[in-house]
Amino acid sequence: MRPEAFLWLLGDEGHSLLARATEVYAEHAGDPVGAAAALRREAGPGDPGDGAAEHAAAALTQVDLRVRAAAKFGAEAARMYFTPDGLEQATRARVAAHRAARVAAAAPSSVLDVGCGIGGDLLALARAGLTVAGVDRDPVRVEVARANLAAFGLGGAVQVADAGDLDVSGFGMVFADPARRTARGRVLDPRHPDGWSPPWTFVLSLLEGTACVKVAPGIPHALLPDGVEAEWVSDGGEVKEAALWSPALATVRRRATVIRGAGLATLSDEDLPAAVEIGPVGGYLYEPDGAVVRAGLVAAVAARVGGRLPDEHIAYVTADQAHALPFARAYEVLEELPYRERALRAALRERHVGRLTIKKRGVDVVPDRLRTRLALRGDAEATVVLTRVAGRGTALLVRPL
Repeated sequence: MRPEAFLWLLGDEGHSLLARATEVYAEHAGDPVGAAAALRREAGPGDPGDGAAEHAAAALTQVDLRVRAAAKFGAEAARMYFTPDGLEQATRARVAAHRAARVAAAAPSSVLDVGCGIGGDLLALARAGLTVAGVDRDPVRVEVARANLAAFGLGGAVQVADAGDLDVSGFGMVFADPARRTARGRVLDPRHPDGWSPPWTFVLSLLEGTACVKVAPGIPHALLPDGVEAEWVSDGGEVKEAALWSPALATVRRRATVIRGAGLATLSDEDLPAAVEIGPVGGYLYEPDGAVVRAGLVAAVAARVGGRLPDEHIAYVTADQAHALPFARAYEVLEELPYRERALRAALRERHVGRLTIKKRGVDVVPDRLRTRLALRGDAEATVVLTRVAGRGTALLVRPL
């Protein structure tokens, strides 16, 4: 989409077309091809040079992206503007709001968002009462970010610029979300020659000042610079990102933040016990949140529930009592079943299990394939955890709490 086509959508005619495109999209049950054909028929043949076809395509693209964006931005997505790649890279609204609140607590004089994309983080930072500015190399994304700020009546300057050409010293803080995808796919290692944009060297230079950098959750702990805090964040049980906080903003070395419902909870390396017991499976099994696992804080969960690890290499915790906590899902252990497939099938059929949820960690099992091979029949529903206990393959029949 050209910047000119997007800017046209922001005018009165564009708003009218967007409204009609929204109706047509719904009438065709979200089928973009059918909706496009219908919108073109309504517009008539027109003048090939008047841009009608381009405007119709731009409007329908926005409608489709708004529908897809609801998972990240909720009902507000219907008022926002997007590009396909900008939506993919954008931070979920609840995660961005958490980060913005933490930035606001540091009270920087201003915040520069380097690689601001469609402006999702700019919105959150501006709503937190911060003076914000954003830059991006893509002219369309810059216009989209500017439009999103305007859509909610928020202040902030946005312009086209390359991060490598910027002098960031005039800002109280810098936030960066490096692009991690090339034409050949996603790049996980920031040191790769075709890796992040801006590059890892630029990220390291930012972290020498007052900065926060959003990175992929799979970043190796060995790459974390000295003094930097790494915060892994999950939303609704899914790990969404890691954020690196420069020494000027860091409070711990590793942190896991879990966002659920209307609240959040946080766990850090300060919660780790001096030692953790390795022992047999008790009456309850706890499956730590992915952010906790990524942050290497499973032992901290064991300390919270007065429990132990069934295996020192597996991210499960067991305890003799039931506890409700946001950092792990709890299961009551009903019994241990045979681990071998044929015997497991017989045990499940004996219990009339027809619907089976398979959880697994530390074992070479593909749940969907195993479920097919088990060929279960019956009216009962069950959950089985396949894992290792003291290095031995184990099958546990459990009940989610």
